[in-house]
Amino acid sequence: MRADHRRPRRLTGDGVVRVPDGLGDVARSEVLRFEVLGPLRVLRAGSELDLGYPQARALLGVLLVWPGRPVRMSTIVDVLWPGRPPADAPNAVRRHVGTLRRLLEPGLPPRAPGRRLLGRTGGYLLEAAAHEADLPRFRAFTRRGMRAAATARPEQAVRHFAGALRLWRGPVAAGLPGPVRAHPHFAAVDREILRTARMAADAALLCGRADQVLPSVRRAVALNPLDEPLLARLILSLAACGLQAEALATYEDARRDLAAQLGVAPGAELAAAHARVLRRQIRPARHRLPAAPPDPARPFVRPAQLPPDLPVFTGRNRELTALDALLDGETAGAPQTAPDALRGAEAVPDAPAPSTGVCPASGVLISGPAGVGKTALAVHWAHRVADRFPDGQLHLELGGSAPHQAALEPAEALRRLLGALGVSPRSMPEGVAALAARYRGVLAGRRLLVLLDDAACLAQLRPLLPEAPGCLTVVTSRGGPIGPRPVAEPAGPAGRLGLSGSRERAAGALRTLYLGLPCEADARDLLARRIGAARPAAEPEAVREIVRRCGRLPSALALVAARAASRRDFPLAALAADLAEDAEP
Repeated sequence: MRADHRRPRRLTGDGVVRVPDGLGDVARSEVLRFEVLGPLRVLRAGSELDLGYPQARALLGVLLVWPGRPVRMSTIVDVLWPGRPPADAPNAVRRHVGTLRRLLEPGLPPRAPGRRLLGRTGGYLLEAAAHEADLPRFRAFTRRGMRAAATARPEQAVRHFAGALRLWRGPVAAGLPGPVRAHPHFAAVDREILRTARMAADAALLCGRADQVLPSVRRAVALNPLDEPLLARLILSLAACGLQAEALATYEDARRDLAAQLGVAPGAELAAAHARVLRRQIRPARHRLPAAPPDPARPFVRPAQLPPDLPVFTGRNRELTALDALLDGETAGAPQTAPDALRGAEAVPDAPAPSTGVCPASGVLISGPAGVGKTALAVHWAHRVADRFPDGQLHLELGGSAPHQAALEPAEALRRLLGALGVSPRSMPEGVAALAARYRGVLAGRRLLVLLDDAACLAQLRPLLPEAPGCLTVVTSRGGPIGPRPVAEPAGPAGRLGLSGSRERAAGALRTLYLGLPCEADARDLLARRIGAARPAAEPEAVREIVRRCGRLPSALALVAARAASRRDFPLAALAADLAEDAEP
């Protein structure tokens, strides 16, 4: 009998494993592919595996950075538990190791080490062949490119560098929690990718092949918008491909971002690239790219994307008054002192009232802890003032606090906003800087209200601020003394996005409204509005206990109200007793 499962596998030129026809089920089940250059994935025979809990996924990501090399337990613990790890962290790691072993090798006997995830003195390693994991293949392509570049063979270097960059699908280990991905263990891989993108651009510019690496250089800049050496290469590559106007626009965006966010002017390398573009001193690529054709004349699309207002919204009178005062002050074009509820904003400078009716680049950031009602307040107020923005309202979920997934990238966010404004996908440029410029151009002369919900960090938010007279941007973001969510930018004193002083000016003079818990009267009213006034009036003590047990959090009160509404015969005192029982250890 022929042992089909022993037939050899073939490795194609792109590193993909091809399974010969007739391969047995046993061998086919052992064909694994590990991917970390983008979303963290493991595929068996083409099907993605469920990697389970976030910490098990993070452990696998740590080991995939250097497959075949042991990683010390101290490093694993440091990555999996940023800050202070629990006392039993090593035991938890061992449990995750066991889970991953059974996942990677189904049928492995209990406590058997297997052949994939192996223990070593003081740590663990993942055994994966070079063709099974994307990062070793990336490094192999990069080494070949470096050797070709060092021996004056730029065309071969471009081919190898481009092969490496084709394996790069997005932020390294995307999908892992932000604090985990921020660890130097993963940041070192980000630097490898940036170095490869820079070397690819240099080789391509040298031999007239800039068109072959331009998409990868654009993606690298989108993830690292303040990297001047990378920006210089992007500008030169755009000009080499015949995209002179986009190259100059990219420089202007970079110059403005550097001044706003870092308070510096472009360095020598970036300035020299700009000068070369102006003087047309760049070798053209062999295949020049056509500029995006202008959109055919079409009427302006008036978006109306606001979510429905909450019919039972109540309270927040002080905050609504503060927001109204902000808008009224800016409509008059006069500097005013922000109400007490608004913090961190700088005075609007004296200027004539713009004809559009709202000060340039005006906006507000509503910040606060989870469940406090930031989105409800933002949506409610947006409906109150929507008639003052006759060109429509935009709404976008940024996913800053979405569990188990990365926040929306600025480039994708801009594409969605442009699409809502009627811009066709084929005419949208590549890269965050060009997309942001197009967004500002579409909004020029318009009066729109833009609601950006659940922002993650300043780097995500900055390109989405239109900086257009007549437009108002309302941003919500989780943060506050009640357990702020870690963000990529340093948080301010109240856990905000770090928008204060020069950083606030960089984000378009956003004023910050910190939203705390509602007062007890508003919390009771919120409950009454959802279940009717009769039951709370009949059981005032139970209502006070429910409000206390819910910590006055609107989201918690809404859940209790939903339960009460579904059981109209259920006393509120019984609900309060259930909450008290749930709170007991």
